[in-house]
Amino acid sequence: MSVGLVLEGGAMRGMYTAGVLDIFMDHDIPVDGIVGSSAGVLFGVNYPSRQRGRVIRYNKKYAKDPRYMGLRSFLTTGNIINKEFSFYTVPQKLDVFDQEAFEKSGTDFYATITNVETGQVEYRKLSNLFDEMEVLRATSAMPLVSKMVELDGKKYLDGGLADSIPVEKCKALGYDKIIVVLTRPLEYRKKPSNRLLYQLAYGKYPDFVETLCNRYQNYNDTVEKIIDMENNKEIFVIRPSRTVDIKRIERDENKLQEMYDLGVEDCNRSIEALKQYLGI
Repeated sequence: MSVGLVLEGGAMRGMYTAGVLDIFMDHDIPVDGIVGSSAGVLFGVNYPSRQRGRVIRYNKKYAKDPRYMGLRSFLTTGNIINKEFSFYTVPQKLDVFDQEAFEKSGTDFYATITNVETGQVEYRKLSNLFDEMEVLRATSAMPLVSKMVELDGKKYLDGGLADSIPVEKCKALGYDKIIVVLTRPLEYRKKPSNRLLYQLAYGKYPDFVETLCNRYQNYNDTVEKIIDMENNKEIFVIRPSRTVDIKRIERDENKLQEMYDLGVEDCNRSIEALKQYLGI
C-alpha cells in the first residue's frame, strides 16, 4: 500500500502543518510521496528529513529578525521574505536542513509552482534542496510582495495561486491512500480578489491575471471536492478545528506557537482514526 500526503500552503498558517507533521513523526506515519504548495513545501520537507520541531524553532527564533522577513526586506530587495537569509543562511548555516536524511527517506516530494507567462501550474520533483532552493522560493513567492523567480528561463510565482490544494495531482500519482492537511477550517471559503490591482501589477501576463482572479472559485471548488472525497472515505483530512487570528507574515511568536499547538492538538485527536484509515 502506498500513501500520498497533500499539504496546503498559507504562509505562517503553515505552523499548523508543522504541528501535524511533528505528531506524524511521533507515530511513524508512513508516507511514500508528498505534494505541497507554498508553505506546505517549505515546512513539509522537514517530514522526510525527520527534523521534529525544526519549523517552529527557527520561525520563532527569527520571526522578529529584520533579516528574515518584513517591510525592510521588501523595500530593500523586493521580496517580503528575504531571499539570502531565509532560503540560504538559515537552512545552510543557522538551523541546518538534513539533506542526507531527506534523500535516504525515499519519499517523492513534489512542489507546485505557477508559470507567470501561462498562468498554469507546474510540478517540480525535489531531490536536493540545497541545489533546488530556487524552486522553494518559487513555490512560496507571494504575488505583489515578491519578485518573480526565474527557473530555466521562465518566470514563476507562488504555486498555490494555480493549485492551492494539489489533491488531484496526488490522485494522479496513483497512491492507494491519501492524507490531506489543510490550513483553513471547514467553513472557510475564499472571496473574489481585486482584478484591477492584479491588472496593474501583471498586465503583461493576461493568463496569469485570469488565474489570480479565478483562484477563489478554483479554491472553493477544490474544498467542496475534498469534502465529498472525505465523506466517501477516499481520503483522510486534517484541518484546523478553529480559526486562529494569524497574519500571513506573522512576527508574533505567541501566534506562531498557537497555530503550531492547534496542529498538534487536532492531530492527536485524529491520529487513531488516521491509523485505522491507513490500516496500521
